[in-house]
Amino acid sequence: MEKRRNYSRKREAILNAVRSTTSHPTADWIYEKLKPEYPDLSLGTVYRNLAQFKEDGTIISIGVVNGQERFDGNVKPHTHFVCSECGCVLDVPEEFINPDRMAQIEKEYHMRIDSADLLLRGICPDCFKKIR
Repeated sequence: MEKRRNYSRKREAILNAVRSTTSHPTADWIYEKLKPEYPDLSLGTVYRNLAQFKEDGTIISIGVVNGQERFDGNVKPHTHFVCSECGCVLDVPEEFINPDRMAQIEKEYHMRIDSADLLLRGICPDCFKKIR
């Protein structure tokens, strides 16, 4: 049975903070953004809610970049690019993993694929301009 959670303005604000940006924020970024409006907000509350949102599938984790986990409110399948110079995380809207190929892999290897993530790493356009 699914546990029912009571409505919380802080929880809603945390989710909105993740969904309102394409910067793929960290828990610290979310905390700093919301702290002025919610002075009693704790970093622990941010982390707990982010963990619950990940578990629910409401947000996704991009993984750890420069020592901090990054989050995305866009849960539709898409690819991410991480800059090895500045650590920015960018969305890449191209489809690299074809659904037909995934179905073929499932059949060929006798498995079920629930999701597929592709993470590209390199140098972002801004950093690339600086090193040229």
